[in-house]
Amino acid sequence: MAESKRDYYEVLGVPKTADEAALKKAYRVLAKKYHPDSNPGDTEAEKKFKEASEAYSVLSDPDKRRQYDQFGHSAFDGGAGGGGGFSGFDFTGDMGDIFGDIFGDIFGGGRSRSSQYNGPMRGANVRTAIRITFEEAVFGCEKEIEINYKEECSKCHGTGAKSGTSPETCPKCNGKGKIMYTQQSFFGQVQNVQTCPECGGKGKVIREKCSDCYGTGYVTRKKKFRVSIPGGIDNGQSVRCPGGGEPGANGGERGDLLVEAVVSQHPTFKRQETNIYSTVAITFATAALGGPIRIKTVDGEVEYEVKPGTQTDTRVRLKGKGVPSLRARGVRGDHYVTLVVQVPERMNEAQKEALRHFDAVMRGEKSDSSEKPKKKGLFNK
Repeated sequence: MAESKRDYYEVLGVPKTADEAALKKAYRVLAKKYHPDSNPGDTEAEKKFKEASEAYSVLSDPDKRRQYDQFGHSAFDGGAGGGGGFSGFDFTGDMGDIFGDIFGDIFGGGRSRSSQYNGPMRGANVRTAIRITFEEAVFGCEKEIEINYKEECSKCHGTGAKSGTSPETCPKCNGKGKIMYTQQSFFGQVQNVQTCPECGGKGKVIREKCSDCYGTGYVTRKKKFRVSIPGGIDNGQSVRCPGGGEPGANGGERGDLLVEAVVSQHPTFKRQETNIYSTVAITFATAALGGPIRIKTVDGEVEYEVKPGTQTDTRVRLKGKGVPSLRARGVRGDHYVTLVVQVPERMNEAQKEALRHFDAVMRGEKSDSSEKPKKKGLFNK
């Protein structure tokens, strides 16, 4: 008794309403999982691969799918309404092209249908870097850069052919940019597609090349670009200049120029995202009594009132004095300042005596300049 076949929709794991994209996606997963090249000697995997391939070959064909939905497997077994046998199926023509594309995507041979042969292809992006100051990164700036830029050859007007000649249709692929070949596999014939080696997928060959561009259709020259650096850019981030990259192929658009910002370090400020950090030294008297100080920011100096009794390493916040946000227009980070109480390294005798007197008063003792304190205090140790 012949083994009954599983429902094709069940094999692929899709509902009966699945569209072409869903069918292809499901088959790609199964084909990659059970392909004989990935499972050498595994007869069960080979069986499942063949089952999935058969299901996909039917359901991806509108006519066969319509017959299957109406008559089931009998549509291909010579039963009711059957349109001929399906045993010994092979994949040639359009179906072979589809299978070749899928296997090419999975295993690296051939090329996917989404990237059409001999069709327009966008040019590659070009990257360069530019050094800017800390302040330029904060507030933005305009910079001019010079790069090697490929322009259309004025002699051949981009054809790449010698004057008086023109590119010819590739004889190997007849201008299609691709060649197809059929391979015999264990479950039938599979038609694969590859880029034409003669024309490189262009569909045209140049017999006599232009003497200026050597057949490329482009010449390289120095070109200047004006780059607008936005305020808030950080080290390593890039600015995109549309159309500043490599030229496209077969009428495709040019790539872009990506300019990376290299931000110089600042002697005073450190940056973390949109916040700025710095350290300011204050005198002991200012820390103890409080009072105004001047703090340097990217916007210039600002006045800040130190609170009496401020301890060293106290951090204060200057709201809105940080770096502008690239994500939210009009929003800036903050500037955080660490206040460090400065202890004098050298003092004259009068200064020392004044501090001894202060120390004694702080300890509740009387100070006599003629005799030294009996107990050492903070400032005469």
